[in-house]
Amino acid sequence: MPALCRDCLTTFDTGNRCPACRSPRVVSHPELFTLAIAHMDCDAFYASVEKRDDPALRAVPVIVGGARRGVVSTCCYLARIKGVRSAMPMFQALKLCPEAVVVKPRGAHYAAVSRQIRAMMDELTPVIEPLSLDEAFLDLSGTERLHRAPPAVLLARLLNRMETELGLTGSVGLSHNKFLAKIASDLDKPRGFSVIGRGDTAAFLTGKPVRMIWGVGAAGQAALEAAGIRSFDDLARWERKDLIHRFGQIGDRLWHLARGEDQRRVNPNEPMKSISAETTFDEDTADRALLDGHVWRLAERVTDRAKAKGLAGRTVTLKLKCADFATITRRHSLREPTQMADRLYQATSELLAHVADPGPFRLIGVGLSDIVSDASADLTPDLLDPGAARRAGAERATDAIRARFGPDAIVKGRSLR
Repeated sequence: MPALCRDCLTTFDTGNRCPACRSPRVVSHPELFTLAIAHMDCDAFYASVEKRDDPALRAVPVIVGGARRGVVSTCCYLARIKGVRSAMPMFQALKLCPEAVVVKPRGAHYAAVSRQIRAMMDELTPVIEPLSLDEAFLDLSGTERLHRAPPAVLLARLLNRMETELGLTGSVGLSHNKFLAKIASDLDKPRGFSVIGRGDTAAFLTGKPVRMIWGVGAAGQAALEAAGIRSFDDLARWERKDLIHRFGQIGDRLWHLARGEDQRRVNPNEPMKSISAETTFDEDTADRALLDGHVWRLAERVTDRAKAKGLAGRTVTLKLKCADFATITRRHSLREPTQMADRLYQATSELLAHVADPGPFRLIGVGLSDIVSDASADLTPDLLDPGAARRAGAERATDAIRARFGPDAIVKGRSLR
C-alpha cells in the first residue's frame, strides 16, 4: 500500500515507521498518490498566531474574541479541551475555562499571515478556492508532472513549510471531491493528514451523522431530524424525488452527498455571497440614538470592504440579538446594488426604526448580500431623495481624503454617538 512520511517526505510501501528517518508520522492509503482534491485548514489559526507571536502564551489556554460581553472568535486546543468553542458567548467560555487569556482579534495581522500561507499554496497550484483566512480547497490535478511529485507529497511539504517557516500548523483532507476533502480535514486535528478514497467512500459514510455535511447548521439539522434523517444511512434510504419534494433543490444535493458524490469544481473565482459586520455591546442597550450610531459605523465597515473588493450588494440586512440571545433579523431589497455607506445606513436605519421590540439588545449587525460587481452600483439617482447624489459625492471625496491622509482624517458626527 502506498505510504508517505510526513516528516522527510519519503514514499514507500506500507509500514508503521518511515524506513528513511524512522518517523511514526506516516500516512498510507491505496489511492494516496492518485487523489488530487484537498482541503487545508489551519489549526486554531488566530489563537496559534497569538501563541507564536507571544511565547508567554504558549503553555496557557488562549481565547481570541471580544470583551466579556462578546463572543469567542476562536480558541486554542487547551481551551477546547475545557469545552470552549467558536461563537460561544465569552462569559460562558470563561466559566468553562477561567484561567484562559483573552486576546482581542488582530484582523489585519491575521490577513497578512494568511497571505503568506496563500503564497505557499500558489506555488503548488493556481486552482485555489479560499473559504476564509485560514482554510481553502486546492485542486492539484495535473501538477505531478510540473513538480515531479504527487499531490499528497506536495500537501505534506506545504504543511512542513508552514510549520518551519511560519510557526503554524494545519490539517489536510485529501479525497476525490470537495465534500469529502472538507470532512477529511477535520478527522485528525491538529496536524492531521486524512484520506478518503473512492473505494472506501461508502464504507466511510456508513453510520456517520448528517451534521458532518458542511453548511448544515442547527436549523438544517432540525429539519432533517424532523424527517427522520440523522445519519447518512437514513439519507440514503430516501428516493431522490422525495428528497426534492421535501427539501427543494437542496434535496437533490443531499441525495448525491448520501452517496459521496459532489460534482462542484474547486473555483478560484467563487463569488463572495455577503459582507457583514457586527458589534457586541459591553452592556445591553435600548438607546435608539446609540444604536443608530452603531448602524453608521457598521455601514462604513461593510462598504469599506465592498469598495476595496470592487463589489456592491442589493439586499440590506439588520441583525439584533436580544438580552435572552433571541435574534431579530430584518431585510430589505434595494432597487439597485450599492456600495455607498450613506445608502446602506439609510436603509438599515429604516429597518431599525420598524423593529417593534424595544430591547435592550446585546448585539447589532449590518450586512449586504446579493453581491455583484460595483460596475452596476449606484447608477440611478433616487428621485425621492434629491440629496442622495450630493451625499454620494461627498462620500467619494471623503474616501479619497482618507486614502491619502488616513482613516481618521474625516469623521462624521453621527459616528461619535
